[in-house]
Parts: sequence; structure tokens; C-alpha cells
Amino acid sequence: MGAAVGKPAFGLAVAPRTAAHAEERLAAAEHALLQWARSPGADAGVWDADASRTNRALLAAVDDVLLLAEEDPFPLLLLPGAASPRRRLDDAVAAAASRMVEEFLRVRVWDASPLRAAADRLALASSGASLLVFPSAGDRTSAASSGTGGEVDASDGGSRSRASSGVPDEVAALLESEVWDDLDLVRPAGVSVLHEIALRMVRAGCTKELSRAFANAPCDVLDRFLSILRVECSQRTTESVIKRWTTVTRIIGKATVAMRRQLHAQPPGAFDGFRDAYLQAIAENRVLILLDFADGFTTVTSHEKLVYMLGMYEALSDAAPGLLLLFTGARKELVSERTQGILAKLAGAIKVMVAGVMARIQGGGECPRAPSGGVHPLARYAMACVEMLARHRAVLDLILSDSGGATPGSLAGVVTELIACLERNLQVIASADAGAGGPRHLFLANNVAFVLSRAADAGGGDMASLLGDAWAARRRGRLARHVASYAEASWGPVVAILETPPVRGGRGARPAKILEEFDAAFARTRDSEACREVPDPAVRVALRNAVSEMVVPAYCAFLQKHPRLGTSVRYTADDVAESLSELFEGSDSGKSL
Repeated sequence: MGAAVGKPAFGLAVAPRTAAHAEERLAAAEHALLQWARSPGADAGVWDADASRTNRALLAAVDDVLLLAEEDPFPLLLLPGAASPRRRLDDAVAAAASRMVEEFLRVRVWDASPLRAAADRLALASSGASLLVFPSAGDRTSAASSGTGGEVDASDGGSRSRASSGVPDEVAALLESEVWDDLDLVRPAGVSVLHEIALRMVRAGCTKELSRAFANAPCDVLDRFLSILRVECSQRTTESVIKRWTTVTRIIGKATVAMRRQLHAQPPGAFDGFRDAYLQAIAENRVLILLDFADGFTTVTSHEKLVYMLGMYEALSDAAPGLLLLFTGARKELVSERTQGILAKLAGAIKVMVAGVMARIQGGGECPRAPSGGVHPLARYAMACVEMLARHRAVLDLILSDSGGATPGSLAGVVTELIACLERNLQVIASADAGAGGPRHLFLANNVAFVLSRAADAGGGDMASLLGDAWAARRRGRLARHVASYAEASWGPVVAILETPPVRGGRGARPAKILEEFDAAFARTRDSEACREVPDPAVRVALRNAVSEMVVPAYCAFLQKHPRLGTSVRYTADDVAESLSELFEGSDSGKSL
């Protein structure tokens, strides 16, 4: 019993001396912490941005406060009037935790220097350098395209190598997955500081305060590219912003996956328990910014911006799976719902744009005449649209499968209908401009050949697989018929002169007169047809051969039938053949159909 009674008496005897020492330690730590609290910007902090320790005294004060809290030297039941030191200690712990949060927001964990060249090049790239190009009604820089839309650059496409599509090489490299394995995006020293901060926040019992700070954590790797979008919004056109957004989204999608992999590869420490929540918070912040940008363009419905919007849709749908791997729980659900909602809006806008393209081709527009029977601007416009759409076949098939009947349910259906509308318009244009003679067939031969080469031959596997071999075979047959009809309509009358019956019994014409008439008709027709434009070398050869096979044998036969013409023969058969070989070179004379 006595021992039991004496124990608390001993405790009461020694507690004041222990408490007094603790108060001295607390006062020293308070002084260091409060000095920072009064002017937090005046000191360099415990660590600088590069994770070098610059203020050991401040860190020692934080550690002493946390140690005092663990020792609990101010028990309320042992010391009368000890509530004040206890409150002071609680306040000091809160100040220490606040200091650690400030340190957390200051330290640089991510290293954007490997990306600086790409980010600078993307920021400085002119508005003319583009990922995607689509005919624009406001651009009149090409004579061939005037009246049907802007200059069409069919060499670009979203699924081709980015390096060949106007994107700076440094940026194009970042669009390839392999390069990210060679980029060191994490600062190991910064991660080491995170471990030290996390350890102290756990000791302080302030892990919630640390977690709340994650949303405001700096991330130079992502923020450098996001800043480009902010500049674009204030300085550039809608098309430029969409193109930059598409590129930035692809880069951020790849960067976040690489960041997660590299952070998990760092040496273990106290921050390991927080790193997934940390990654989710910084990724959520940036992804929501990207989604807000995209949402702002979901009301764009001009068909001239269709390819830009397809690029935006593809970039978001490609990046989404990797981004969602970063999230769990409510964050994952939020980002997923937001992403799917914006993709649905973009899909709706794209359907409207596809219908707009179809209406544009169906209407034909007020198009100028093709020079000397060449390829019509409407054909160039239509096939440029078709080629570019073909490069987005997978996404368009997905979107159009739910078109509700407003448009064909697949890209193949859209392309087939577009080309059919184009061909109907070309027939109308040919009849109006060229009539029913040889110029009409030459015009149609040029345009059928152009459509065929772009769609089946030069267009590559994308369009060839959309339209099929039977489609191409029908157009080749149509082309051959137009070539033969042109030769018959334009050169048949010339050859018919050689078939004029000669003088017999005072009736008919003399052979010399027939030859003279032929020479004159040949010269007129040859001079007229030499100015015609046939851009396709293969078609040009086919037309020359068809004309030569009609004219030269008939001329040879006439000369053989009348060997006594003598000096009346101005041209040999070889001269005629050589002259025909110069047909269809075109001219700057400005002749129309």
C-alpha cells in the first residue's frame, strides 16, 4: 500500500523539472518556427527547389517539436496549469506540419529539362505548321481550289508519321512510345525529400493535410505543355488551338504513364504510401484542364474543321486508357465519366461535319471551269476530303455506326456516296461546259483517271480497301471508253477525209485535194488538242496511242493507195506520228472546255 501511495508522490516531485526542460526545448523550437511563420518568404526553407538542405536549424526545430509531442511531457493530469504548454505544443506541431507542407510544394520532384526543346519548338511553331489540314472556305491561296474551298494538302494525315506532318522533329519524337524510356523525368533527390517530409507528417499525425496539398503540387513535366494551350487560346485561331491540344494531349498521355513508372522505380521510403494518391492528384488536375479545353470545342460543327476534330477525338480516346490507369475509386469514376461525355459530344459534332462534307460535294458549289479539260477543282476537293477521311477509318466507323440514318453507317458508305455524287456532278459539268464532243470525253477521262488514281492506285491501301477491286475495275472500263470516244469524236472526222471517194467519171475529189483537206484538218485539230491538259502521264499516253492508232494507219493506207501524189505529200507517216506524240501538253493560253 505504501509503495502504491509513494509512486504518484514521486511523479509529482519530478514532473516540474522534466516539464521545465521540455518547455525550454519547446520555446527554442517555437522561436525558429514562429520566425518563419512571421515572414515565410524571408528564409530559403529547409530545402531549396533542387532538394539541397539549406536550413538545418529549421529542420531541427521541426524534429524537436515532433519528438516533444511523442514524449508528451505536459500531461494534463500531472501538472497543475499545464494546459498552456500543452496548447503551445499542439500549435507548434501544427506549425511544423504547415512548414512541411510548404516544403512539399516547394521541392522539385519532376525534371522537365529533357522536354524543354520539344516544348519550346511546339510553342514557337507557326500557325501554318499543322498536324492536320482540311479544305477551308476562307483560304484562296490556290487557283486550283478557288470556288470549292481552300488549298488542300492531302499529304497530311493523323495516322501518318508525325515528323512528316508539319510537327517539329523534337515534338514528333515525343509522340513515339519508345523515347519515354530514355527520358529521366524524376529527380531522385526530390523524391528523397518527399520521403523525409512524409515521415514527419506521419509522426505529426497530419497525413490528411499532406494529401490535401497534392492537388497543388508542381509538375513541370506536364505544366510546361499546358501553358502552351493557354497561350494558344489568347493568341491563335480555333484550328491552331485544336491542333496544339491534340499534340499536347498525346504527349501528356504518354508522359503520365512514364512518370508513374519512374516514380515507382525510385528507392523505397515513407512517401511510398502516398505516391499513388499524389500521382492521381496531379494527373487529375491536368487531365481536367485538358478535358475543359476539349469541351469548349464540342459545339464546333463546321465541316471545314472535321479533320481537326477527328484528331482531337483520336488523341483523347488514345490517351484515355493510360490516363485511367493512374486513377482509382472516385477519381477514376470522375475522369472516366468526364472523358466519355466529351468523346460523345465530339462524336456528335463529327457526325454533323460528315453530313456537311457530303452536302458540299452533293451541291457541287459554284466551281470554275477546268482549264483545257483538265481535272476539275471539285474533283480535287472531294478526293482530298476522301483521302484524309480514309486515314481515320477506324474512328469514323465507330462514330458512324450510331449515325441514326443521317449519314451512311460506315466510312465505306460515306466514301462511296461522296464519289458517286462527285461523278454525277462531273457529268453535269461536262455537258454544260464541253457539250457532247471530244472535249467532253477528254474532260471525263481526266477526272475519272484522277478519281481512280487517288482512290485506288495512289491513295494506298486505306481507300483501296474501302472501295474494292470491283469499283476500280468499273472505273478503268469507264476510262477506256472515254479515251476511245474522245479519239472517235475529235479525230474521226479528220480520218474520214481520207476516206472521201476519189475522182471517177468526173465525180468525187482528186487525191491531191483530199490530202490538202486532210493536212488542213489535221493541223487545226492538232493545234487545238495540243493545248488540252492531261495531267496523268498514263492517260496521256493512252490518249496519244488511241489517236495515233486511228490516224497513222489510215494516213499510211492513203499514201500507199495513191503513190503518185509526189510533192503534194507534205508529211511522212513518221511526221504525223511524231506530231501526235506532242498532244495534251497543255498551254497557258487560258482556253476552256
